[in-house]
Amino acid sequence: MQEIMQFVSRHPILCIAWIGLLAAVLFTTFKGITSKVKVITRGEATRLINKEEAVVVDLRQRDDFRKGHIAGAINLLPTEIKANNFGELDKHKDKPIIVVDGSGMQAQEPANTLVKAGFEKVTVLKDGISGWSGENLPLVRGK
Repeated sequence: MQEIMQFVSRHPILCIAWIGLLAAVLFTTFKGITSKVKVITRGEATRLINKEEAVVVDLRQRDDFRKGHIAGAINLLPTEIKANNFGELDKHKDKPIIVVDGSGMQAQEPANTLVKAGFEKVTVLKDGISGWSGENLPLVRGK
């Protein structure tokens, strides 16, 4: 214990950084566990699409969407979701929703907005379209 106290007194900035990182990890873990929106793998997404008729919501810009998207995906921008402008997605409130972006990093907030709007089962695709295409899963062009 005395060695720990000596280390702390000699390296206060390092210890503060370590405590900050630990707090961030605990916060992120707790938030992920308690969130209504779960992050799913590509295998789980494929199962939801094939077995439960999940609807894929692609958050990327229109040009990126046209270059390649998951079959049957609906293209909605995060700003449209934030403004509660769901378009054709409104008729799918009872189906599972898979929110997809380019890398899986920007989809959590729009997914939370969908949950607040009454969509029952909302998930986020881990690694987004980059992970999907990285495993050579099919993409559709156009639309």
